[in-house]
Amino acid sequence: MFCSTQAGRVYMCTGDIGGQVSQNNSNQDDNLTEVTEYMHGKHKLIVRIFLSMAILLLGVMAWWGLGALRKAPMPAEIPPPRLKVDVKALRLEEVPVSIFGYGNVKALDSLALTPKVAGEVVYLHPNLEVGNVIEKGELLYRIDQRDYLAAQKQAKAQVERLELTIKLLKRQFEQMGSRIATVRRTRDIALEEFKIDVELLEKKDVGSQSMVNLSEISYQKAHDAFEQVEQAMELFPMRIHEAEIGLEAAKAASEMVALSLERTEEYAPFTARVQHKQIEVGQAVAPGIIVLLLANDSALELSVSIDSRDAKSWLPFRTRNESKPLNWFGEVEPVKCKIKWTEDSDSYEWTGILDRVERFDQSSRTVTVALRIENDVNSPPSHGLPLVEGMYCSVEIPGTSISNVYRLPRWTVSYDGFVYIADGERLQRRAVNAIHTQGEETYVDEGLSPGDLIVVTRLVDPLPGILLEYDIPETPGSVPGDQQ
Repeated sequence: MFCSTQAGRVYMCTGDIGGQVSQNNSNQDDNLTEVTEYMHGKHKLIVRIFLSMAILLLGVMAWWGLGALRKAPMPAEIPPPRLKVDVKALRLEEVPVSIFGYGNVKALDSLALTPKVAGEVVYLHPNLEVGNVIEKGELLYRIDQRDYLAAQKQAKAQVERLELTIKLLKRQFEQMGSRIATVRRTRDIALEEFKIDVELLEKKDVGSQSMVNLSEISYQKAHDAFEQVEQAMELFPMRIHEAEIGLEAAKAASEMVALSLERTEEYAPFTARVQHKQIEVGQAVAPGIIVLLLANDSALELSVSIDSRDAKSWLPFRTRNESKPLNWFGEVEPVKCKIKWTEDSDSYEWTGILDRVERFDQSSRTVTVALRIENDVNSPPSHGLPLVEGMYCSVEIPGTSISNVYRLPRWTVSYDGFVYIADGERLQRRAVNAIHTQGEETYVDEGLSPGDLIVVTRLVDPLPGILLEYDIPETPGSVPGDQQ
């Protein structure tokens, strides 16, 4: 076998010379095809490169041509940026101050009832339940009266007995007065007979010593009888007085029994709402145990705590009488205050009257004031709830006025006491002194001048000195577009 290589390829050869020649011809054809394909691919690559360069050259020439045709734009004047804001022209004002606070409503009169006598409960008002309202004068409960009725009869009998005793003693005293005259006369006659018997015996020797002795004994008996009647007469006034004292004591005891009998029944002292009930029929009660709590809702009261500085500055006190100095707050003006239930502050408003200062709390530095609410005058609309005890309410108390201050929207004054004003076309930052904040308004007394334009637009970290755009307000204190 013979092998040969050509053009980097290895071919198998057989011992047959004819087959070798055929194989060589076939290999030559394959080599020619490969060479042709290689040349064809190389030609296509050269064409592509040439086309790419031609396109690139045409693009560069077109760019140069368009650049030569372009003209420089005319310079434009761009105005500097301006911040559009709303401003308010300031003026000095006198503004009324309102003091705001919160408090719970309570009944002005609240009464705890305890039984005044002991006994068993035999009757309760049919509506005596917590939350019900019982009219004034209606019977609330009754305690068993039988023991007290018996004691009342006994006391009356004792009074009648003593009255009869006094009458009897006075009658006896009158009778004794007529008897003592008879006894005195008997004594005097016995004394005269005794003296006569003694004289007859001594001077005329008439009679005997036995007769004298008998006369003396008669006299002594008459004298003793007189002394006994006289002593009895002297004791009668004291016995009558003693009986009269007993009668007074019996009458007092009778009154006490009658009072105890009266106290077995308890009546409503006013038109009362039952707050608490701890009494039932058949229950044994005794004095000192609270069985009912009653509230008078015809007059309500509301205690409001306000800051002591607000109380000092704005609370409307009356002029104190210097002749009566007191170590306490003076009287407040009975101004009308607005009261709203915090759970429904938009539906209805009640009116209260500022009544007094209740206390000063040194721990919180607050002053508590009391407001009176006449509930019959402050009835709510038919669709609303009434003002009742326990409601947590907001209160607005009209205070005194502040003079020569500037009224600003609350948000225009920063927490560190600065405001932004429009100074011509520029924004400026200015320090002010805010003396009071009320709702959405803050009152400033220093740092501003009448006519200053305060920026009322809410700004977030603006840069002082930037240009502004705004409309000049027509009147001081107004804001463009504001209808107030």
